[in-house]
Amino acid sequence: MKNYRLDKPALVHLKRFDADDTAHAPKGKPWALERLEKMKRRFFDLQELLYANGHKRVLVVLQGMDTAGKDGTIAHVFSCVNPQGVRVAAFKQPTRIELEHDYLWRVHLMAPRTGEICIFNRSHYEDVLSVRVHKTVPKSVWEKRYAQINHFEQMLAEEGTLILKFFLHIDRDEQTRRLRERLETKDKQWKLSAADLKEREFWDEYVKAYEAILSKCSTPWAPWYVVPANHKWYRNFVVSEVLVEALENLKLKPPLPDYNPAAVFLK
Repeated sequence: MKNYRLDKPALVHLKRFDADDTAHAPKGKPWALERLEKMKRRFFDLQELLYANGHKRVLVVLQGMDTAGKDGTIAHVFSCVNPQGVRVAAFKQPTRIELEHDYLWRVHLMAPRTGEICIFNRSHYEDVLSVRVHKTVPKSVWEKRYAQINHFEQMLAEEGTLILKFFLHIDRDEQTRRLRERLETKDKQWKLSAADLKEREFWDEYVKAYEAILSKCSTPWAPWYVVPANHKWYRNFVVSEVLVEALENLKLKPPLPDYNPAAVFLK
């Protein structure tokens, strides 16, 4: 999955990334789905080790255009884990109290605890994304935030948090298809709002904003993965592969018991 990983600042153009790509599933969808089920079982074991070990934390950041599949990724990739050790934080319109603090305050409050995986469904990147597109914050303010976010993520990493950031990359044609499906499917119409349609008018502006994020906030301690997401099965496959490999690299071991098992005799 290294082809999708960005781990140092460099100019990024999303046109160079194929949202339709399925290159790492050469045997097709059935093979990828079979492998995904195997990875889920391994993910379950690794998450249990993370929870038991109680020293590391994992932060998963999901960003993408509307309909890119943030909710779907959470539902499918994390369906196998123990809910005790996993939490989802969804960042929506800031509340009055949140607006009275710095923009990272509410984010830091939701950062993962030791032994926990926390999934950010949208994240602190909204503060260099929507505010830029809609000009609700001056450029002189949001332009400083890229460096501030890098420093914030570096601090989390140095304190023991594994950070994995996924940009779910769909093209405009796929978004059109998914919006039309929601519009025409009675059971899915609730997922579509007037705001979604309005935001679509700013597609090009959002592309530029995301390119700036990927260019400026890709670091060794908090890499971005540009995940081809036109095919939902491949999106889930890629995210699972990255997660399992990253957790494997932590080389987690179960904690030692606080007693001598050899000295215990059960009657």
